[in-house]
Amino acid sequence: MTAAPDGLPPLAALDNARLDWRHDASGEAAPHSPAFDDVYFSRHDGRAETEHVFIAGNRLAERLGAWQAPRAFVIGETGFGTGLNMLCAWACFDAHAAPGARLHLVSTEKFPLDREDLARALASWPDLAERSERLVAQWPEPVAGVHRLWLDERVTLDLHFGDTAERLALLDGRVDAWFLDGFAPAKNPEMWHPALFQAMAARSRPGATFATFTCAGVVKRGLAAAGFTWHKAPGFGRKREMLCGEITEPPIDDRRRRTPWFTPPLPRPPRHVAVIGAGIAGASAAAALARRGIAVTLVDRHARTEFGTTHLQGALYVKLAADTNRQSRTYLAGLLHSRRWLAWLDPQQALWRACGVLQLAMNAKEQARQARFLANHSLPESVVRGLDAETASACAGIEIETPALDYPNAAWVKPVELCVRLAETPGIAFHRGEVTALRRQAIGWTLEMADGETLEADQVIVAGAAETATFPQTASLPLQPVRGQLSQLELPSGSPRLNRVVCAGGYAPPAADGILNFGATFGPGDTDADPRDADHDANVKEIERGLPHFVAALRDAGADLAPERLTALVGVRAASPDKSPYCGPVPDADAWRQAYAVLAKDATRIPETPGPHHPGLWVSTAHGSRGLASAPLCAELLASRICDEPLPLEQPLADHLHPGRRVIRDLIRAASGTVPNGRQHRQQRASE
Repeated sequence: MTAAPDGLPPLAALDNARLDWRHDASGEAAPHSPAFDDVYFSRHDGRAETEHVFIAGNRLAERLGAWQAPRAFVIGETGFGTGLNMLCAWACFDAHAAPGARLHLVSTEKFPLDREDLARALASWPDLAERSERLVAQWPEPVAGVHRLWLDERVTLDLHFGDTAERLALLDGRVDAWFLDGFAPAKNPEMWHPALFQAMAARSRPGATFATFTCAGVVKRGLAAAGFTWHKAPGFGRKREMLCGEITEPPIDDRRRRTPWFTPPLPRPPRHVAVIGAGIAGASAAAALARRGIAVTLVDRHARTEFGTTHLQGALYVKLAADTNRQSRTYLAGLLHSRRWLAWLDPQQALWRACGVLQLAMNAKEQARQARFLANHSLPESVVRGLDAETASACAGIEIETPALDYPNAAWVKPVELCVRLAETPGIAFHRGEVTALRRQAIGWTLEMADGETLEADQVIVAGAAETATFPQTASLPLQPVRGQLSQLELPSGSPRLNRVVCAGGYAPPAADGILNFGATFGPGDTDADPRDADHDANVKEIERGLPHFVAALRDAGADLAPERLTALVGVRAASPDKSPYCGPVPDADAWRQAYAVLAKDATRIPETPGPHHPGLWVSTAHGSRGLASAPLCAELLASRICDEPLPLEQPLADHLHPGRRVIRDLIRAASGTVPNGRQHRQQRASE
């Protein structure tokens, strides 16, 4: 497959592995790949082989038992297969690691099993049944990219779907122990090539170990050329020998030569973090840190529990570009991430509903755009599909006059109640107040409050929407406030029912608690929080335009859509100029402009200087109207960076979100005076 227009691998569905089931001597059926003519695990004793080769070969029981570092122990794997290796590593961790330790698993897979085959393959190991059920319950759609799963409070699994060498080249994180697995080199020569071993070496920590079942010459030569030392060890069963080894001095990661400004700060694991802002960005970041054992003070001017019952419903949705770009990749990753996260956090769906979202094509231009999107992205229909008006009507439960894109696994969410739930995560202390200044100390930060009180923290995350830029340290972030007014209607009995969230110029989710939410208006630069009858009128006109038959049926049932009969909910969001969030360390903008001033003269001259940041200061903001799809993923991104873990996004996508990207963009644009030339434009795109 050719690269996408943004230079990354194609954003597409992956082919599921095709299996047949062959019976071993005991009569048990074991999974076999007809494509590679090889077994997924030994028919003699797959569990024992995993324990011998990968667990013992990496000395995991000993190393996990002695693990005292504040960060997670990271295991990387080439070829997830049935997941048996990772489940065994998890069991080893539970048996030997100290109570405060954490485990982070990273595994690649080009041909993921479907959910049913995965469950059947793992049914062979009853003692792993509980772990298998958690894995199967969160099993992601076969979409190229990174998929984070929460196996328990201390164990995280990142599945990197795609070609192994390609996925490891995009990994932002380092590994302590490698499971070098996959079908045998003779069966799958495309995987066992030099790029694989080089990518492993570049993503290894000093002293990282590896173990593999094969002693093939191509493997020994590839490992040695990449910097690993290896030795033979007794193999398992009929395999006389296997390989083990380590890498003492991994090569320097040279990916930052073209984007040195995005070099992350050196990790300083904190004991206490203050998070400013208790909306979805701040509350999800606080919860992500608290789950990692970090004490968090969540600061907000408002006590969320005082809002009462708002009946507010937000749409978990995205609008993806017709042509692949990094923003669309990030938002699709966020949509899939939030969907798994919500199911893990609230399996009873008390705070959300997995009802799906229809995105209407209201005119010829939008219909052409949606058609181009579908032609450019061969995503699974379980993720997104095109529907004609008749099929869209059947899904929505009401008559729709236009074709639409359907996101079957999207949802609506109660955002206020969700934030309250997140703020109740053990380890989070809520502090009501307004932060007026941030003062850097020799160690950590002082937060000065409007009432004269002060708070101390090792590190700070600012997640205050448009108010994020009120501090001198964050003032360089271009942020635009956007006012939105949502209208709420108490439905009379006999009202028609929506089965899907429907989006066009606004959105309308299925009614909850007898209340229909619809809207919302879009007012860039407007910060007025007072309700407006004119905005109610605009919301009514918009829902009539998109769902005329639904609105007519509402009126037939006795619904009164006059402004005085509607309830208004007004909020002010924040947006960035490029409509992507800011997530990451806060740059010292003046130092960046000085360090990279040469870019304003010649965008091809790239200094080697890493970008200076305000130590221990982070930001998550500019989530706009799609915060339910972006904020939870950004929360994991921040927590992973702060805790020195592998990131839940590919490195170029994490860079795309970096808060310093606009500084670099403005310098590069200055090189040409107005619009970058072709070469400069490519450099600008690489920087963003």
